Amino acid sequence: MKPNPLRWGILGTANIARKNWHAIHLAGNSVLTAVASRDLARSERFLAECQADVPLPVLPRAFGSYEALLASPDVDAVYLPLPTGIRREWVIRAAEAGKHVVCEKPCAPTAADLRAMLDACRLHGVQFMDGVMFVHGQRLQRIKEVLADGSSIGEIRRLASQFSFRGDADFFAHNMRTHSLLEPQGCLGDLGWYSLVFTLEALGGQMPREVVGRIHSHFGNPESSHQVPAEFSGELRFDNGVSSVFYCSFLTENQQWANVSGSKGHLQVADFVLPFCGCEAAFEVNQPEFQVNGCHFVMEAHARRIVTREYSNNHPTAQETNLFRHFADQVASGTLNEAWPERAWKTQRLVDACLESARNVSRPVTLT
Repeated sequence: MKPNPLRWGILGTANIARKNWHAIHLAGNSVLTAVASRDLARSERFLAECQADVPLPVLPRAFGSYEALLASPDVDAVYLPLPTGIRREWVIRAAEAGKHVVCEKPCAPTAADLRAMLDACRLHGVQFMDGVMFVHGQRLQRIKEVLADGSSIGEIRRLASQFSFRGDADFFAHNMRTHSLLEPQGCLGDLGWYSLVFTLEALGGQMPREVVGRIHSHFGNPESSHQVPAEFSGELRFDNGVSSVFYCSFLTENQQWANVSGSKGHLQVADFVLPFCGCEAAFEVNQPEFQVNGCHFVMEAHARRIVTREYSNNHPTAQETNLFRHFADQVASGTLNEAWPERAWKTQRLVDACLESARNVSRPVTLT
């Protein structure tokens, strides 16, 4: 017998919620029943605009407060795209209301805040997951298979990644990601979180021994009491000699690449966060060979492109749809997936350590 669809509420009307309006609809095992804002008119406007673009069979209910949505008996789970600075309160209140939680990233201002959130979810028996979409795509699973096959890459020695976009004047003047109370980690939380998750996934969840961070530039919008990182880099060093570097920025153009270097080859992903538009997600494995033949110095590329058939966005096979589908399946199973909150917890600890190092003249931070 097919289980009833998981009934979703969206707590907040951030722009990313528009994409997930569609994803919930496409998941096949989920239905959106409610949207809340602190202003009823804003909720109604959000509903009208999304319904005009992606019409749902039954229009979700608009609420004028987060409390009212959490009290609704027609909501089983909430998607929470509220600013990082206020997430702790609403994740805990959602858990206390018996609602399962998908929380946008970065999950919390600090690891201590996230620990309180995860403890509340566990206490009340609700599932927690962060909103990182690429881990639910078919491509990442294929990447992990290639990294583990022993011959394509060999022994992993180095990882590198970059996730960046160039904010315009309006972004720096008004966007909440440059406001210290709303998004205190700036580009590190908004963008660096993805690079840290990719590193954890590629290395099977292994945590580094030591972390170094550096803030290259910072910014605070006119309403911000402090500045936040606008350009950040970090390095992670592991006990087995592996190292990982990342760069994230609001100042450089759209880039979202990752590279894994090993003893036998390297793996490159040009779009590891948001797949380039199309019906397939791809990556490349290369094992170049260098030959010297008298006066002839030849570097040969031995590249192969590996493809998974999945659409980039707004499709039943897209990674954001899989996120909500996987979550609803987990809830329907009646058991909690402990790996999801554990990954969020590890990522949050790395963010905290990177910031601690950067604010202490890039002194290395040792993780225990």
